[in-house]
Amino acid sequence: MPSNSPAKLEVRNAVPADVTGILALIARAYPDAENYSSGQIRGQINNFPDGQFVAIFEDQVVGYCASSRIDEAVALAPHDWATISGNGFGSRHDPTGDWLYGIEMAVDDRVRGLRIGQRLYDARRALAERLELRGIVFAGRMPGYARVRRKVDGAEDYLARVQAGEFRDPVLGFQISNGFTPIGVLPRYLPGDKPSAGYAVHMVWRNPYVDPNEPPAFRVPRDVESVRLATVQLQARAVKDFAEFVHNIEYFVDVAADYRSDFVVFPELFTLSLLSFEAAGLSPMEAIDRMTDHRAPIVAELSRMALRYNINIVGGSHPTRTEDGSIQNVAYVCLRDGSVHAREKIHPTPNEAYWWKVKGGSSVDVIQTDIGPIGVLICYDSEFPELARRLVDEGARIIFVPFCTDNRQGYMRVRYCAQARAIENQCFVVLSGNVGNLPGVDNMDVQYAQSCILTPCDFPFARDGIAAEASENIETLTIADVNLADLTWARAEGTVRNLADRRFDLYRIDWKKPTGGGAPRETSRPRGTKAPGGG
Repeated sequence: MPSNSPAKLEVRNAVPADVTGILALIARAYPDAENYSSGQIRGQINNFPDGQFVAIFEDQVVGYCASSRIDEAVALAPHDWATISGNGFGSRHDPTGDWLYGIEMAVDDRVRGLRIGQRLYDARRALAERLELRGIVFAGRMPGYARVRRKVDGAEDYLARVQAGEFRDPVLGFQISNGFTPIGVLPRYLPGDKPSAGYAVHMVWRNPYVDPNEPPAFRVPRDVESVRLATVQLQARAVKDFAEFVHNIEYFVDVAADYRSDFVVFPELFTLSLLSFEAAGLSPMEAIDRMTDHRAPIVAELSRMALRYNINIVGGSHPTRTEDGSIQNVAYVCLRDGSVHAREKIHPTPNEAYWWKVKGGSSVDVIQTDIGPIGVLICYDSEFPELARRLVDEGARIIFVPFCTDNRQGYMRVRYCAQARAIENQCFVVLSGNVGNLPGVDNMDVQYAQSCILTPCDFPFARDGIAAEASENIETLTIADVNLADLTWARAEGTVRNLADRRFDLYRIDWKKPTGGGAPRETSRPRGTKAPGGG
């Protein structure tokens, strides 16, 4: 008989790799309800890693509970699920909040006998005690209510009769038996919960180790989470072959790595130099086909560099035909762990749509890296605030913006909007652009750029919200250290708190399920040259 054997059941903090298993669990647990998106689950995990727990039984996710810290004035006041959960992303998490709020609880019916729910509640309770919070609060379903609605005098009467033992409600009964006390009923908490008729019971558990009369004094520690960022302002130049282009790019990767940078970012369309050694002029569609031929070799080379130089590479963007045959402008992000991530431009400019027939992508999601989640918005996308907000809701603290603009007006559109994104989302934004010209290659006639690393505007950051910036229209590498912990402090205790102060009760962004790339736009020929007209 073996003396040791691996554990069959484990309760631990959820990690991004669990997202697929969590979604599958919720689909099994609530087959009649709309499931989360993968981005919402990632947001819950990224926004408060300590507050999300999974139960793993025989290598399968069989339980999940999601939580966030919330201020007492919000947690104990009337609310609905979308408002208090940040529309499901957990983005209302307040690192100085004095209550732990339960956003979600799901248990696989097939393992009910293993007390998974109780184990998850115990994990939440242990977290609240460790953090010395006042307690735990959530809104519990009352799935027996709709069935007996005509026999009772409203939801409050139903709750009272469940507590008196006249009715049996399996969810309420379980929560009460685990030490939670009802303090009222919340109408329209989750309108889609038909068995509960949209109602929920406001539940609390008070931490016995915290004096309820002692005012909380939570502060965000001024920690250091230093990240070194490098942005390449790249000179467009003709090359004699693919190898020479790779040599030019590898030079900047090598230098950024010598400075121990964590990230290096290249501009939008930085690979168009590969068209300079074509023997004959190409039509826009012929050019796209040639760039598609270069896609796999480019990605392979960037991935090789990321591994060799131990640096994360944001590969600007590359126009290409994707697997479904559509033409898209794609950023390939090659991480130093060997993984490769593709992010499509969502909004093609009028010139891209007209000359190249570029279609917009259909999803915006963070990329998990060794320093946390990041986002990529290609040029024009930075001018649509909904996209950056989506990335930050999923947990991004750095957003990379590769851009390609042909004049100062276009550049300033991108620059001003990127600075706004940094302020309104309390995040860092990194811009990388092309300079110079490339005779004989459409879309690279003339370029204007001043690449930079932007910050929020508050006390921990640079006076003018600029961590570093390049000189205008000169090829260079710009490097700066940023402290991610400053963002955490600013979001909780800054002069303004844009994320926390959003009015979820008045507005929110509803993201639709991806249905494929955006349809090509029917557009008249734009004014000006064939340049992308970025921003």
